[in-house]
Parts: sequence; C-alpha cells; structure tokens
Amino acid sequence: MKQFIIAQSKKEFYTSHSGLALVGLCLNKLCSLPARAMDAFPRKLGGIGLDDILRSYVGLLTMGQSDFEAITNRREDDHFSQSLGIARVPSAETLRQRLDEVAPTLRPIADACSVGFLKKARVTISPLDTGHIPLDCDVFPMDNSKTKKEGVSRIYNGEDGYAPMAAYLGTEGWCLELELREGSQHSQDGFIPFLERIIEKARSLTSRKILMRLDSAHDALDTRVALAGQKNVSYIIKWNPRREDRPEWARRIFKEGKVTNARDGKRIGLLTVYIQQVHKEKTYRFKRVMRVVERTIDRRGQRLLTPEIEVEGWWTQLDLPEKDVIRLYEDRGTSEQFHAEIKSDMDMERLPSGKFATNGLVLTLGGLAYNILRAIGQLGLVSGETPLRHAAKRRRIKTVMQELMYLAARLVRTGRRLKLVFSRHCPAFAAFRTVYTRFACG
Repeated sequence: MKQFIIAQSKKEFYTSHSGLALVGLCLNKLCSLPARAMDAFPRKLGGIGLDDILRSYVGLLTMGQSDFEAITNRREDDHFSQSLGIARVPSAETLRQRLDEVAPTLRPIADACSVGFLKKARVTISPLDTGHIPLDCDVFPMDNSKTKKEGVSRIYNGEDGYAPMAAYLGTEGWCLELELREGSQHSQDGFIPFLERIIEKARSLTSRKILMRLDSAHDALDTRVALAGQKNVSYIIKWNPRREDRPEWARRIFKEGKVTNARDGKRIGLLTVYIQQVHKEKTYRFKRVMRVVERTIDRRGQRLLTPEIEVEGWWTQLDLPEKDVIRLYEDRGTSEQFHAEIKSDMDMERLPSGKFATNGLVLTLGGLAYNILRAIGQLGLVSGETPLRHAAKRRRIKTVMQELMYLAARLVRTGRRLKLVFSRHCPAFAAFRTVYTRFACG
C-alpha cells in the first residue's frame, strides 16, 4: 500500500455536506419561517437578522448538531452561507442570545411553519391498509440528567430530564408537533388541547379518515369523549386496567370469548365488550376489545408451576375483528423509531439551553428540520434512482444524512453563478439532482 501525501488546497473549496443546498431550498422556497420571523422581529442584533439566525440553526440541526457552539465552525464556510441564503453567519453567543430573546413568541410561529412546509412540499401521506391515515401521539423521555436546566425533573423511566409530547402523521411519520414538557408532567395533563390542535393540523394536510392511536397513559374518559366528538376520526386507545380485577376478566374472556390454542401450552382468548360511562350528565357507550393470553409452557418448552396470565384491552370505534384492532395498535410501535431518530440521529436528546422556553423553541425547530430531512429522504432515497440499498418505504433520518447530507462536492464560482461539482463516481448524484430539481421548481 502506498502512503498518501497530505496537503490542503489554497484555492479550491470543497464541502462534505452538500446536502445543505437541498435544505436551503426547503427553507427559502417551501417554508415561510424566515419571512414570518422577520415580520415579528424586524430588529437586527449586531447587523444580523432573525431570519439568518434561524437559517443557521436549522442548517445545523439537519447536520445532526444541536449545540450552539457548532455554529463557530461554519462562520467561514462559504457553502454553508450560500446554500442556506445567509447574509451573515452569527456567532454562538449571538445565536444563543437571540433565541433566548424571541423563544416564547417565536415557538408558535415556527410550529405553524413546520406544518406549512409539509403543505407546500406536497408530501405523500400514506394510509394504513384500512384506508385510515395513522396519527400517533406519545410522550418520550429525553435524558438531561446532571444539569440545572429549567424544567428538568424526574421522568417516568427514572431519569432526570424532559418528557415532550410528539405527534406523527401517516406511515412516513411526518411530525405535526413536538411540545416540550417538564419530566414530571403527567401525559394526560394538558393533553386535550394538544389533541384538538394536532387533529386540526392533520385536517389541513389530508381529507382522509384519521386513526388516532394512543397508549394507556391516555386511557381517560375525557380523551374518549373528545375523540368521539371529532368527525371522521377513529381511535384505538390501550386500556389501563388500574384497579380492575384482571383474574376475573381472564375468566370472563375464556368463558364468553373466542379461544384458540396458539401452540402447546399457550391459549388466547378474545372478547369484545361494551361499557357505559357518564360524562357531564351524558351517557356514552364505548367498545373495548379484550385479549387474555395464558401460558402453561414457555417458549423453550419448560412447564410452568403456575400459569402466566396476561390481560390486555383496547378502546376503539372501529368495526373490525379483534385481531385486526390489535394488529393496528401494535403497528403504532413504529413511532418509537421516530423518537429515536430525533433524539439520536439528530443528536437532540440533551437540549442546549438552560432556559425552558428556548429549549421548547429548539425542539420545535428540530421538528421542522426532521420534516425537511424526511421529505428529502422520501423523495431522493425511495425512488428508482437511489443508491443501492435494501428496499424500504421510508428511510431513517440517519440514512438521509449519510447518503444526501454528507455528500462531498466542490464549490465552483463561474459566471457569477455557483456550481456544485460531484465526484465522477458518486452513487447518490442522480438522487441529489432529482430532489434539488423538484424543490427548485416548487
């Protein structure tokens, strides 16, 4: 093997993150955030407008960098500023100070612009096999232990940090909202207003039937009543047995329901029951699918001294067989991957500010960056011109970064124009060109 001579060019400019050109198109042609931010906060700090502050920070987020200090490495990066349309790249101090200043007012504007981007980008929102568009809401933990950040407290999993509420639409997992919450805040606390907001957002993006899927933390009469009043919205909510008699439910299901032997030593019982409950002097009739699993022999063939009995239930309006209701709820587990992509792929678990309002804005901007990366991935990495990978209906955010964001190119100035020149052997060139052309044409 021959050794390389390591040298640095004095004239030519190379970039390892040419995908910022795609992000810049999304921000400046398909997202109204920079313009709306300047309308709300026209004052410039140190000659730098809030539009450039936001372009800079969203650009960082799409590269998986959430800390404010990361902007220092981009201040002399011509490709960074040219791709995102930034007049002046701010310092880390200016970035932090400006976001602290505008966070409470800017967060709802950024939240609305994230959904507005999905509209303008005309993203595909795919349904389930039932024809419903899934809408999954969930709280997830963000470990910010050993810090003195405002709002950090004990989460349900025993860590210290935040417990934001997220909502994802479609099988692609488009992010409708990321609401920062203190770690100790209960999932159901303030959930009904959140629910009404995201259904309204979903309605602005699709006219198809919506299937809301919620875990047992939201098994509350208020939730079911609120959803029952929504037109063209069905739901599946995991039953929280609380103080109910599970052994008695198991006996009833085996007695009245459909019982099948899944294997030797394991039998499953399914039963649909109807429960009447009163809310504000009005009586409602709710449907619940119940399942009991009894194991006398484990999966390795070992006989158990006492049977293992597991009782579960799901509230729903769907007129489907019990197995299909359970299958549709279990498919909701995909949303756990979306949490992981935001926390790990985008490196947002440990939020950068000590102020709760600023971290709330950062998380909302993270939702916008997530949608931009998802749109780039769906357009560039699922079609026939993608780099060779296994077939998939959706690419992870990490894959989008690896294949399209961290793509090496040479930045060339010619005839008052900028040109990105890719390697002769660049597997992702066709995909990059497809996405750029699509976004450039609006």
